[in-house]
Formats: sequence, structure tokens, C-alpha cells
Amino acid sequence: MKEKVVLAYSGGLDTTAIIPWLKETFDYDVICVCADCGQGEELDGLEERAKYSGATKLYIEDITDEFCDDYIVPCVQADAVYENKYLLGTSMARPGIAKRLVEIAKAEGADAICHGCTGKGNDQVRFELGIKALDPSLKIIAPWRIWDLKSREQEIEYAEAHNIPLKINRETNYSKDKNLWHLSHEGLDLEDPANEPNYEHLLQLGVSPEKAPDKPTYVTLHFEKGIPTAVDGVEMNGKELVTKLNELGGANGIGLADLVENRLVGMKSRGVYETPGGAILYKAHEVLETITLDKETARVKQYLSIKFADIVYNGQWFTPLREAMSAFVTETQKTVTGDVKLKLYKGNMINAGVTSPYT
Repeated sequence: MKEKVVLAYSGGLDTTAIIPWLKETFDYDVICVCADCGQGEELDGLEERAKYSGATKLYIEDITDEFCDDYIVPCVQADAVYENKYLLGTSMARPGIAKRLVEIAKAEGADAICHGCTGKGNDQVRFELGIKALDPSLKIIAPWRIWDLKSREQEIEYAEAHNIPLKINRETNYSKDKNLWHLSHEGLDLEDPANEPNYEHLLQLGVSPEKAPDKPTYVTLHFEKGIPTAVDGVEMNGKELVTKLNELGGANGIGLADLVENRLVGMKSRGVYETPGGAILYKAHEVLETITLDKETARVKQYLSIKFADIVYNGQWFTPLREAMSAFVTETQKTVTGDVKLKLYKGNMINAGVTSPYT
């Protein structure tokens, strides 16, 4: 009986080319796992693509509720922002994906997990730390660190030689990561920090501030112990709430971030992020804490939030330190209940009133 490997599968060029490579190199049965964190149309045609490329099986696992409740909300409560701008959209999704990969590897009796992350990015570390924290016995295979392919062009040639259908536009193919929370853009003209992003060409979750309406939009959020539970008086679960705020924020040019960030592997990387709903949530929570936290707690929480963001960014979710810091954050949220009204106008979020029984 062949040994099995679980492949973290997105359906893109990297993970699709990895399927025949795993079969040729290790003679594995390849079990593909795609964790749905709200990618939307990116999941279309995935099963056919995986099977055609040689996979034995494909799991498409909807983890959007878990993503919202177990990762997004704790980060919002912690006010965790990486390097003053990045709202951790990719970073927050990785521990939940790693957890599901390990669960399926155990269920399938696989002895290895494979990922398609490059050897110079953050995600290789996030996935591998998560997997090793949850099951140290699993072998991890990272093709980009060991195979003979040295460029995306060689990878495309390899895929074409194995008759794998590609949907690649070589000129306009930014490196993107999309989920319910955000959309990131890297590569091409963004590699040079001297270049202004072409927002009219880039943006998918909303419009630029210039294209936003000339009239403001008001939105009211309700929080219970730091957890957002309603928008404009309508109760919603996390997934519904983020989706609604993405619509409102996107329409008003909210949540654009352009930064050169310090990757955990020791290099700098320029990215443009769209996080319209997330930006509103962070702002509203911050405003509510101004009337519900005492000065000393707020001060300590403020500097711990920087460390919390580093922990999440660096893939250290499943660590005693993150759990201890989350316990502190949860304790601080006991009084963070109330309503925050914001005025959204051309990329700006303006405080329009805040109330709480614990002011």
C-alpha cells in the first residue's frame, strides 16, 4: 500500500505542479486539502483540476466560521496590527489551515504534509510551526526548497510538459492571497517601492478614495465583551458581519494599506493590502476601548498588542506565550461592551459617537 501525503492545495500554479512532482519523486498517493477561508470564486473547478493533475482525493473544507471566531476576533480584541498598518489577513488564516491539514493527515493515515510556499516567504514558517506544534511526528515536504525548478518560468514549463492546464497571465499575475478578511497584492511593479500602486487596476474588494461617494456613510457596530455582534442593530455571526463591513468599507475606499514590511525570514517585502471590513472593525473596537478601559490597563495592552501582532505574523499561534497573552486580552474585554458609530468618507473612518454601560 502506497504512503500518503497531504498537500495544502490552492489550485494555483505552485500546488498544481507539485502533485505530479510528489508522485514522481516519492511515489506518494496525493491527498489535496483546500481550506476555504472565504476565497470565493478561486475555488471554482478545483476538484477537476486536482484530479486531472494526479491527486487521489480532494477535500474542500469550509473553515470560515472558525477563521472568524478563533483567529480574527482574538486579533481584533488584542488590537494586533503588524508594523502599524498590516491587519494580519494572511497570518491569521494560517494556523486554522495548519490545524485542518493535521486533522486530515491523521484521518487519512498520511505520514507527511506538503506545502507550496517559497523558500523566501513567511508562510513556510507559519505552516511548519503550526504543523509541528500540533503533530511533531508528521514529515514536512517543502518542494521550493528541494526541487530542481529555479523559477516560475521553469515551473510553467514543467506543468505544460505534464499536460497540466494553466490559467496564468505572465504579465499581470500579481502574487495574491485572498480570504474573507482581506486581499493582498505583491510582485511586478510593486517590487519597486518608488512606484505608486495603480489602484484602478489593482483593487477588487472596493474602490479608491477618489472614486468613493461624495456623501458619507454611517455605520454602527455593537460589541459584547470585545466581540462584534451586530451592524446597524442587526445581529450577525462573524462571517456575516465581516462580509457586510467589507461591502460598506469597500464602497467608501476604506482599508487600503501600502507598506514595505519586515518579513520574519530577514528580508523586506512591499505589499498592498485591501482590508475594508477589518479596518472598520479595528477602528470601532479601538474607539470603544477608549471609554471602557482604565488608563493603566490600556497602556499595558497597547504595548503588548505589538508583541501579539509579531507572534501572529511569525506563525507562533500554537505557543504558550500566545495563549497566555490571549488570556490577558480576554480579561481586559470584560467591560468592552457598547455601540460605536463611525462616519465612512473617502477612505476615512471618523468617530461619530460611542456609548457603553461600562463607560
